[in-house]
Amino acid sequence: MAQNVQKSYTCPVSKVCGGCQWMGESYALQLEKKQRRVEELLKGVCPVIRPIVGMENPCHYRNKVHAAFAEDERGRIISGVYAPGTHRVIPVEKCLLEDERADEVIGVIRKLMDKFRIRPYDEDSGRGLLRHVLIRVGKRTGQMLVVLVIGNSHFPARSAFVQQLVKECPFITSVVVNLNGFKTSMVLGPSSRTVYGKGFIEDELCGKRFAISPQSFYQINHSQTEKLYSLAVHYAQLTGRERLLDAYCGIGTIGLVAADRAGEVIGVELNKDAAEDAVRNARRNHADNARFYQGDAGHFIRGMAARKEHLDVVMMDPPRAGSDEKFLKSVCMLKPERVVYVSCMPETLARDLRYLTKNGYRAVEATPVDMFPHTHHVETVILLSRKDVYERIKFDVNVEDL
Repeated sequence: MAQNVQKSYTCPVSKVCGGCQWMGESYALQLEKKQRRVEELLKGVCPVIRPIVGMENPCHYRNKVHAAFAEDERGRIISGVYAPGTHRVIPVEKCLLEDERADEVIGVIRKLMDKFRIRPYDEDSGRGLLRHVLIRVGKRTGQMLVVLVIGNSHFPARSAFVQQLVKECPFITSVVVNLNGFKTSMVLGPSSRTVYGKGFIEDELCGKRFAISPQSFYQINHSQTEKLYSLAVHYAQLTGRERLLDAYCGIGTIGLVAADRAGEVIGVELNKDAAEDAVRNARRNHADNARFYQGDAGHFIRGMAARKEHLDVVMMDPPRAGSDEKFLKSVCMLKPERVVYVSCMPETLARDLRYLTKNGYRAVEATPVDMFPHTHHVETVILLSRKDVYERIKFDVNVEDL
């Protein structure tokens, strides 16, 4: 449990930016509210809800930082976040949630834009150049990737701009220029070019090394992710013989963390770039027992069920919308002994658990994990057991030991 739970934190723009809805409340109260929310939603579905796992220092945890650029009413360059439901940029110079070096880089970019006479892109008029900056940080390695998102392909003095940026921020290890000229809420466009470094960074998580590209999904809170994944693997109760399916696997993080303790890991991910990253990450970590495929998780597992393949454990980490009934039905057809569900939305978790517990499974226990301090979001990891083997589950875990 976090040690600094009684402390409150304040931010001058928290009421208007929408990114930290609970900033100003004591961290203890935040954890209490999240615990209560999970308990209320899982009441009658899961018999044991363990205390929420909080952070010791719940600030500057975001290893992925996005800033939008615009001009204020006086023509000055500003950067920050969009006001909720709009494309109006609220200026933010320092954020209590974001990596501090990332904020430093964004400030340098604003200064260099003036020096090189680069204006922010205006999607209504099509004028200007720089639209967004996306920064990804390897918390364990210290590596940093900076993505300059531009609105048109003409980037004057690009080489000099990037050279000066890296000179002033020598901890930057790679710079990518991404073209996004569409009128869209999406940050990144389809075309990218690496102009400095490798075009990706690496980070270490739970003893494994992962490559992270601009589009990769990678959990934004490194220290809490290590606790979350360690708990998920512990819940899986692996002995080295199990065949494990990592559904919605992203770049392969959970599956590769589990691979040392499993007999075989199979991962499936819809996003093509992420699936390719997962394959490379398996090679990077010498995980010869892990195979990753690109495809829809529901379609993939239905194929396994149709072929009557055997699975011992399913680990699933779906998006906030949760899973769909076709996927859950296929899980029940395959009848793995254990299902470990990692959820970022308690409401959809409760819905999916009701389906699974009506179709052959019992929830053993759940643990909330605070991945996003100062926001209302809460992650939960839960263990389910097939009903006919439920009595064999002997489970006791001290989260502090993970």
